Parts: sequence; structure tokens; C-alpha cells
Amino acid sequence: MLDLNCFKAYDIRGRVPDELNDEVAYRIGRAYAVFLKPARVIIGRDIRLSSKSLTDALARGLTDGGCDVFDIGICGTEQVYFATFHEKMDGGIMVTASHNPMDYNGMKLVREESRPISGDSGLNEIRELVRTNSFVPQGKTGTVTSLDINDAYIDHLLGYVDVTALHPLKVVVNAGNGCAGRSIDLLEKHLPFEFIKIHHDPDGNFPNGIPNPLLPENRSDTITAINEHKADIGIAWDGDFDRCFLFDETGNFIEGYYVVGLLASAFLGKHPQARIIHDPRLTWNTVDIVQSTGGTPVMSKTGHAFIKERMRAEDAVYGGEMSAHHYFREFAYCDSGMIPWLLVLEIICKSGKPLSELVSERIRLFPASGEINRTVKDAAAVIAKIEDAYMEGVLQINRTDGLSMEFPHWRFNLRCSNTEPVLRLNVESRGDGLLMRSKTEAMLQIMDEM
Repeated sequence: MLDLNCFKAYDIRGRVPDELNDEVAYRIGRAYAVFLKPARVIIGRDIRLSSKSLTDALARGLTDGGCDVFDIGICGTEQVYFATFHEKMDGGIMVTASHNPMDYNGMKLVREESRPISGDSGLNEIRELVRTNSFVPQGKTGTVTSLDINDAYIDHLLGYVDVTALHPLKVVVNAGNGCAGRSIDLLEKHLPFEFIKIHHDPDGNFPNGIPNPLLPENRSDTITAINEHKADIGIAWDGDFDRCFLFDETGNFIEGYYVVGLLASAFLGKHPQARIIHDPRLTWNTVDIVQSTGGTPVMSKTGHAFIKERMRAEDAVYGGEMSAHHYFREFAYCDSGMIPWLLVLEIICKSGKPLSELVSERIRLFPASGEINRTVKDAAAVIAKIEDAYMEGVLQINRTDGLSMEFPHWRFNLRCSNTEPVLRLNVESRGDGLLMRSKTEAMLQIMDEM
């Protein structure tokens, strides 16, 4: 019997070949065809060494299931999303392991309009079909056709900014040898920026390490390039570039939390009184910005499937997670790693202010710990102990996602990861960095003692 531990809450991810291999990929294609009954499906892949073989097996499963497959080749996850909704396909599958280790691969599945397929919307049913492997031969075998969506995709990205308002800036871009470099090259001729490209060429061997700028140890090359070239901004991506990470002109890494606030204000300038979706981990800065600029902040459970569902329900123009996932209504409510930095550069050009100045006041008003992960033996027991320890003086308790407790001058969120066996802690305060740090240290001490 196949080991199907590669099926996760939101997607498929596992070690190759033990957990994910060509046989599993083929069955996923067959199961997707049975479950969704699509006529036309987009497929794409990242540059991992195992991605081509897995994609070919997936395509065979889809075509044996009667689907016509349109292959957009090496790409970012958002390009599969774009091709699916732009070309009015019945679904799409991206073969990627994003920022996971070298020996991993995976898949992200969507249906029509790039609506996500996760554990509560079909992924569990697909897993069961893969497990039983009881597929009936189809009367029709589908075809595989190559599809080039690059021109339409680039036109769509450029539609988010006023290109005439942009002026020359020096921009460090670090693709991490993932897929982002190709999109940068396509955008470059339309923009007045000078791009300083590092680790730019796609390389599935990842000679400079797995691209995951969320880890502090993976930021030094970007920071060095910013300082050496006296750049105005630095941008880095994970492997499938559904997340982008920003560095200011001094080389400081900007936490995704403050980027959410910056983008929220930009959208509310263009869409007054719009609804903005945010996650529960860090909230005060986002809520303050949205309310003060006439919008309505709406909290959603963390995770792309939950954010996208809530955005559709609220008709929200933008949604942001502090983990650097940014979602856009005009992008079929999907996340993009290209749209955010274009918007931030537009803000810099129009305001005449460097990125450091755009976020410094918000960081001072709402200092935050950033996400801190701890592996614990009994997550439920740790959460219960912390809740009990901090009941005195609490103003509000929220359980939208994990445990959030709010006090007059500080708040925290403690939640189990949806994808890893860890607890995630985020702490923020109102203008008091010392208070934020002391509360963070006290809570970590409780966690480490259990």
C-alpha cells in the first residue's frame, strides 16, 4: 500500500521518492479527473530536479482520466493560478515544494476560477481515490498542449500600478535560483528600474541553498548586495515565488506584518471603504491603518484556503498574512509574489520616501516579536498553561486561530502550525518595545520548561 503522508491540510508535500513519486503523481492525476470531472486543466512546475518527471506522470494520469492538459512549463505557483482563471480552465495543478528541503516535492491544486482544493474542499476525497486506485478506463484519452501565458500574465501584473508614475530606482532581486528570475526578466523591459540580479538563474541544485528568505540565515546575500550597490530596495522570493520578502535601503529586513499595513493603505487609497482581510497573529497595526483610512478590517483564520474563502465572502479587495502571503481580488483572490513589490515601488516613487521611512513609524507604534517557533511535546497542554497564566487583566480572548489574548498595552497569539509540528508565538505591544520583549521572553520560558 502506498504511503500517502504527502497529503497535508492545504496541499501535497513529501519526500521523493518515499512519499511522492511518479506512481503517486499518476494516481493524483487520475483522482483529480474523477473528483472534479474537468475538461481542461493547467499544469506547471518549479525547477526542482524531480519536478519534470512528476509533472509528466501527473499529465498521464489526467489525460488517461479524459482531461485535456495545458502545460505552461517552468513557472511560479501564481502563474498556474493566473492561467487557470485567465484562460477559463476547469482547474490547475502546480508541481512544487516551494521552500522545502532538496529531497521534497509537492503539488498545489485548484479548481475553476483558481478556487483552492484543500482538506475540507476535496483534497481528502482525492487522497481516498489515490489510495483505492480503482479507476475505470475512460472512453476518451485527453491531449497535452504547451501553452504560453507570459504576455497576458505580464500585462496583468502591470495593471496594478501606474507605470508612468514610476521613476528609476536601483533594485536588488534575489530569486534564490528558483523561478522568480524569469518573471523579473519579462517585467524588466516595461519598468524604469535598474535590477541587480543575484542567484538569478533557475537551478534545481540550489547552489546557494534552498530559497526561503523567512529564515534569517538566508538573508545575508541580499543585504550585502543592497549595501554594495547602494540600492533603494531589496526583494527576495521563495522557490515558487508565491511569497516575496522586502529589505529597505539600509539592508534591514521588513517583517511581513508591516508590509500588510502598507499595502492595505495603498488599496484603500484606490478603493475607499473597501474590506481588508488579515490573519489573527499580529493585528493592531493593520486594524489601525485600515480603520483610520476608512476601510473595514476583517479577521480570518490563518492559511491560504481560509483567507481566499473569506475574501470571496466579503468581496475584499486585498488580504495579507504576516508570513508574506498577499492576496488580491483581481487576481482571483489568489496570492502573488510579484504584485506586492510592484505596489511598494509605486508607493516609494509617488511618496518620495524610502521604504525605511514608510514603515519606521508603524514599527515604533506597534513593535512586534516576529513569529517564534517552538517544538513542544504537548501543544494543547502548553496553550492551556499559558492561557491560565495570563487570565488576570485580560480584556479579550479570541480563538479564531489558536489562542489570542489581548491586554491594554500588549497582545499575543499562540497557535499550532497547520504544516509543521510546532507552536508559533507572536507578541506585539502599543509603542513599548521593552514590554513586548519582556512578555515574549516570559512566555518562551513557560514553553521551554514544558
